[in-house]
Amino acid sequence: MNIYKIYVVLLLCFVFVSCSNYKQIVYFQDAVNADSAKIALSAPEVRFKPDDKVSIVVTCRDPELAYMFNLPNVSRYVGSQTLTTSSSSNQGLMCYTIDPEGNIDFPELGKLHVEGMTRSELAAYVKGQLTGRNLIQDPVVTVEFANLQFSVFGEVKSPGRYNINRDKVSILDAISMAGDLTINGQRKNVMVMRTDSLGEIMTYTVNLTSIDSVKQSPVYYLRQNDMVYVSPSKKRARESDANGNTFSTPSFWISIMTSVTSIISTTLLIISNMKKY
Repeated sequence: MNIYKIYVVLLLCFVFVSCSNYKQIVYFQDAVNADSAKIALSAPEVRFKPDDKVSIVVTCRDPELAYMFNLPNVSRYVGSQTLTTSSSSNQGLMCYTIDPEGNIDFPELGKLHVEGMTRSELAAYVKGQLTGRNLIQDPVVTVEFANLQFSVFGEVKSPGRYNINRDKVSILDAISMAGDLTINGQRKNVMVMRTDSLGEIMTYTVNLTSIDSVKQSPVYYLRQNDMVYVSPSKKRARESDANGNTFSTPSFWISIMTSVTSIISTTLLIISNMKKY
């Protein structure tokens, strides 16, 4: 009878370990139904900051006129062949670098303060300057990010730096781009490091197992130069030690308990046979 009790204890231990692993891995465990899983968030767009690079292309019906308001390397895309001033070795678009005061030096318009603007706001601003000064009547202004990136590292499948190529990038987008967390990544402890306007690094923690934690996080939407770090699980950390995957792991103790049960069973069987004699 005691043997059966021991087996029951082992079974309960196995079930407990399995449930524990489940809770450590599955995302959004508090999303009971579709309604509770809705994320009602304001979606802030990426805004330009000093040292960002931005591509601004102006086009209109008159290519020669548009040429005046574009950097030299852009002219080959919007003007005639005779207006091209870039060398054949230049392949990419020339970009404006936002200076420490938040300004760019735009052809014919001079200094423009663009810090804090989104792509659409910057495009509308440049268009307004061109039409407001009667320089172009029908301009089309296209603004693109040039060097805006964020980093993902730690326990993800593909750590690295990733480009921001749209106005809104969430932490879930970032994790997806990095190939998702590894099985050893801590879902409850995803760290986002962000540098504020004063140059200080602010640290935020996001719990991916809770949708409430995700949707209420101020770093749900990433900004340029954000760093996302996924810390390793305790099991992963222990594996760095030569003996880390032995004494502290559940599988080790289940193996020990199984061996002890087997020894006890054999001992009781021997004692029972000895009593018969």
